[in-house]
This record gives sequence, structure tokens and C-alpha cells, in this order.
Amino acid sequence: MSGAGGTILVVSGPSGVGKSSVCERLVAGGYAQLSISATTRAPRGEERHGVEYYFLEVDEFRRRIDADRFLEWAQVHGETYYGTPREPVEEALAAGKVVLLDIDVQGAQLLREQGLPLLTVFLKPPSLDELRRRLEGRGDTEPEEIERRMRFAEAEVREGWRYDLVLTNHELERTQAALLAYLGCLES
Repeated sequence: MSGAGGTILVVSGPSGVGKSSVCERLVAGGYAQLSISATTRAPRGEERHGVEYYFLEVDEFRRRIDADRFLEWAQVHGETYYGTPREPVEEALAAGKVVLLDIDVQGAQLLREQGLPLLTVFLKPPSLDELRRRLEGRGDTEPEEIERRMRFAEAEVREGWRYDLVLTNHELERTQAALLAYLGCLES
């Protein structure tokens, strides 16, 4: 799959679909190296700078935008920025590695437009009702936030056709197996 250079493996899907779980398993299994995103939001819980995210002040994030230090970035919910730092991804690609990016559909489109070596995977829920149950089952999300995420989810699911592979995440182990089988087919 990586050939002479590396490959960027993009995994997208609505909040609550299981992206983080699938990505964690790919990294733990040694199939890919996770790209750590940058954000201007405050750390949550036990999150640490340089591990889950690079936590930056807004002014620093903007300086990095101006210096073209992100492959893609977006401003969401007012003053919160998210982005993919360019340098670590380019280094991993040059070393022939598979770099895993857990990003939204807008970020994936920006990467496509740059002509980067991408394999894109979209995870969708079995249904929007099931997605709502998953979000509510977390118990850590306010009802207004769930409604906002559901509105985004409807729009994101409509963009799935743009991806190389679309998997419905009925059950994590089956989804993981299907993704690994697809990645294995590409390597041969």
C-alpha cells in the first residue's frame, strides 16, 4: 500500500460512529502511525499536549496558518481551530509509512485537492437513530450538543460517496476486520 513513498489513511465519519476506536486499533496493531492534530480548545480530562493533541493558543495557531505549517485546518464553533501539522506527516510519508488522520469531511476534501497520496475511509452508523443512541449513551454530552452533532452527522453521511471505502459500523470488530482486509488487498 505504501509503495515508494508513504500513504495518508484518512478516516472520517460523524461524531459517535466509532472513529477513535477504529483508529486506536489500527495504531495499536502497527498498521499505521497516528497524526496528532493541533487545536486551540482546552485539554479535556487527562489529555496531554503532544499526545492526544497539540494544544495551541489562537495567536500561535494563526501564525502557523500564515506560515503554511498545516496540511489542512478549519475554524469551528467560533474561535476553536483544528488542523493537521504538515511536518510530521511529510516526514512519515518520506519514510514510507502509513499515516492515519482522523479528520472531518472538509479536511479530507482539502487533502484531496492537494493531490496527496490518500486512501480515504468513511465510517457511517447503521442508522441516524442508532447514532443518536450512541451519543446519548455516552452520558457526557448535553442535549443541545447532541442535536448539533446530529445535524452535522446528516450532512456528513451524504458526503460518504466521495471516499474510497465506506463501512457501516454495526459492530467494532467486524468493521475493523473489513478495514484490515481492504488494507491487506492493497498491499498485494
